[in-house]
Amino acid sequence: MPYAKQVDTLSSLIKQHPTWKAIKPEHAARMRAQNKFQTGLDIARYTAKIMREDMANYDKDSSLYTQSLGCWHGFIGQQKMISIKKHFNSTKRRYLYLSGWMVAALRSEFGPLPDQSMHEKTAVPALIEELYTFLRQADAWELNHLFRDLEAAQEAGDTAKAKEIEAQIDNHETHVVPIIADIDAGFGNDEATYLLAKKMIEAGACAIQIENQVSDEKQCGHQDGKVTVPHADFLSKINAVRLAFLELGVDDGVIVARTDSLGAGLTKQIAVTNEPGDLGDQYNSFIDGDVITSADDINNGDVVIKQNGKLVKPKRLASGLFQFKEGSGEDRVVLDCIASLQNGADLLWIETEKPHVGQIAAMVNRIKAEVPDAKLVYNNSPSFNWTLNFRQQVFDAWVEEGKDVSAYDRDRLMSAEYDGSELAEVADEWTRNFQRDAAREAGVFHHLITLPTYHTAALSTDNLAKGYFGDEGMLAYVAGVQREEIRQGIATVKHQDMAGSNIGDDHKEFFAGEAALLAGGKDNTMGQFEDI
Repeated sequence: MPYAKQVDTLSSLIKQHPTWKAIKPEHAARMRAQNKFQTGLDIARYTAKIMREDMANYDKDSSLYTQSLGCWHGFIGQQKMISIKKHFNSTKRRYLYLSGWMVAALRSEFGPLPDQSMHEKTAVPALIEELYTFLRQADAWELNHLFRDLEAAQEAGDTAKAKEIEAQIDNHETHVVPIIADIDAGFGNDEATYLLAKKMIEAGACAIQIENQVSDEKQCGHQDGKVTVPHADFLSKINAVRLAFLELGVDDGVIVARTDSLGAGLTKQIAVTNEPGDLGDQYNSFIDGDVITSADDINNGDVVIKQNGKLVKPKRLASGLFQFKEGSGEDRVVLDCIASLQNGADLLWIETEKPHVGQIAAMVNRIKAEVPDAKLVYNNSPSFNWTLNFRQQVFDAWVEEGKDVSAYDRDRLMSAEYDGSELAEVADEWTRNFQRDAAREAGVFHHLITLPTYHTAALSTDNLAKGYFGDEGMLAYVAGVQREEIRQGIATVKHQDMAGSNIGDDHKEFFAGEAALLAGGKDNTMGQFEDI
């Protein structure tokens, strides 16, 4: 509802209650405008619609892919969206990603943990709620400045300026965007997955990413020792998440089915199979084993399955786990993805060991043969050495073209001596175009970096500590942080305002009028930044 109409509506309401005479309709309308979303479910429904529209637009034009950066704190997510609006004037096709890795490493009460689902599951919905609390505060903060400008224009009698600002208020674009949230392998059985999914959705999640690893053996996607589950087990968890969405009225909720099969060489169990060629039989066909020629080949405790008409004794490790056949990873990925899309998932996530458009496209093209509108969420992971990978990809391409590469040592291409070389420049260009190329050629709808601020926080802290505790002293902060905030127009330079001090002052005046004790007076040192 437009601000002016909201004022009229509230004015009529307040007149019906004589004891509310101290309440100004403009203040109430302003506070309503600064609090667009009342619940997490409001957010989940709103952002699910956005994500579905983006998916449909991508199907028509692959250049309209979406992006996000991983967050581990509400303030980080807030500042990302403020920066995006500042630099690009819109949040369209830009999301946030909630990384289970970062929750484990940075948000657990146990302290830093590896990405193995050992952290408190409640930390995940708690972070979703925190992220949206900060995004909603960013709305309130931005609108607060507009409302202050509106009041100033009205007091000055500048009708044209007031109408211009009112239009900005009515057309304000929220900082609230979709969050793709990592539920790991579900933190337990199907019921546990359903219960956690509900908490995540109630906190605001419109998209939940779930992986096909064994919940109690869960490993980071870029570490060894990954163990997958049969398709029936994974699909039941997809059903649990879908029913959680439907129960809560988020009918457009998005499920991202992640497969770790490319790097997972183990399974915990033999799949149930009822007939040749069903999903269970196909899963079991990838299990490595020895053909049995007689009963004497079977030892105490051995398991025997039928594979392609032959009796086979699966190879079992001392841990009780079974091995998959070497080189079967891509075939298993394709089967996983097709099964997930045909049984309730909306998007795919294929965890790979390197960023290679050709590798991803080869798998996706096979998937699209069965599900033509298959789309991926792809992890642009900091676990990859991007510089080395792309320099090696260029090196290999040049070798195939017959180009002279004698000036380069493929195994040492990360060396700084190659920085600025022709090969390095081409590799950087391939890196720059990776997201565009993968969106066009490999069906990647959404690109994300899982752990960016884990690394940026460490890097910026190292630089500040090096200077501040060294010879630079206070200049390290002044020149490296505050002056750059000023020059680049970073809102946090006025940190009191960013934290809500001005909003609080305005509320104090709404509540107490002239008796309000304000923080923003002449002695507030934030005034030193007013003219920048």
